[in-house]
Amino acid sequence: MTQGGAARRTVLGAAVLAAGGGMAGLSAGSASAAPAADGAQAAEAAYADDLRRGGGYRELPVPLVIGHRGASGYRPEHTLGSYQLALDLGADVVEQDLVPTKDGHLVCRHENEIGGTTDVADHPEFASRRTAKSVDGVAVTGWFTEDFTLAELKTLRAKERIPAVRQRNTLYDGRWDVPTFEEVLRWADREGKRRGKRVWLHVETKHPTYFRSLGLGLEEPLAKLLRRYGRDGRGAPLFLQSFEPSSIQRLSRLVSAPRVVLLSAAGTRPWDFEQAKDPRTVSDLVKPEGLKWIAGFAQGIGPTMDLILPRDAAGKLGAPTTLVKDAHARGLVLHPYTARNENTFLPAEYRKGTDPNAYGDAFGAFKTYFEQGIDGIFTDNADTGLLAAEAFRPGRGR
Repeated sequence: MTQGGAARRTVLGAAVLAAGGGMAGLSAGSASAAPAADGAQAAEAAYADDLRRGGGYRELPVPLVIGHRGASGYRPEHTLGSYQLALDLGADVVEQDLVPTKDGHLVCRHENEIGGTTDVADHPEFASRRTAKSVDGVAVTGWFTEDFTLAELKTLRAKERIPAVRQRNTLYDGRWDVPTFEEVLRWADREGKRRGKRVWLHVETKHPTYFRSLGLGLEEPLAKLLRRYGRDGRGAPLFLQSFEPSSIQRLSRLVSAPRVVLLSAAGTRPWDFEQAKDPRTVSDLVKPEGLKWIAGFAQGIGPTMDLILPRDAAGKLGAPTTLVKDAHARGLVLHPYTARNENTFLPAEYRKGTDPNAYGDAFGAFKTYFEQGIDGIFTDNADTGLLAAEAFRPGRGR
């Protein structure tokens, strides 16, 4: 194991496995409560060390590769077909985004607006459901999961979200329906038994404050499902994630599974902060004091890659920030997002040719990302990410 790999392994194991309820220490819905006491954190660290020696999180490599919405570079996102392919390609962890139905079931969609990811527009019986809403302060027009029962949603079929970029993915339009999270948990259990190893999931609560205002809170039904399927403990093969820190705080009081706070662009403000009149922005949260606060109830952060490697006006990468070092100093792992193969998503220096939808030098980009010392990465192309990650895993050298 290289020295850098050993250091990241220590941080990864200690931070992620120290995911006990004792780290909650936060009032309900609070966006500014104090972190847990030092004694509780010491106990969590001791427990983490014991788990590292006995198993648990060490089954995952460093850096790990997370199948973003499954294998969304090759199949319509958030379908069982996309999740299966991500696993078949070798993804270490497979991601789900959760939104509720009208009758309170959790389903897997990147957004609650489903006009772009299902064939709902082709169903005349649902034409009257098209409406305009404000979701987290953004005006959106379309069809929304919270206006459909699960039975109604199951009559729809999934389709490719960005067909202009991923025309080949449209071949699979209509092959799968919208999966419930419980179906995904059952799938993961089946695949784990078939493969002889646990299937890890990375589960996001989408727009939790918005849904709570509708009486469709996400955290409680999510925790209930995790307990039912044995994925609620410290060593559970699963990460919980959200762009709203208060959702992670709430989950920390319900389950002990590892938790990750997602971070959007610098200067933006999480919607729960907006609602709570908390003046802090992401720029504040990535500072040492903000990271210390996050470490009081979470074990990692999921920053946009631009917070680690900012881009200039031309789209080229600039000098790295200190975020990786600062987060590791607070015992937090980093799972940044999102690496993709197409030119349109790559930094300018890694694009090839003039076709924005053609593949660029994705391996070059991945190499630069992994050189920053990150612990994992979200990618639409798990096979590309895994090949790139090999050189950075213990025993492989550079």
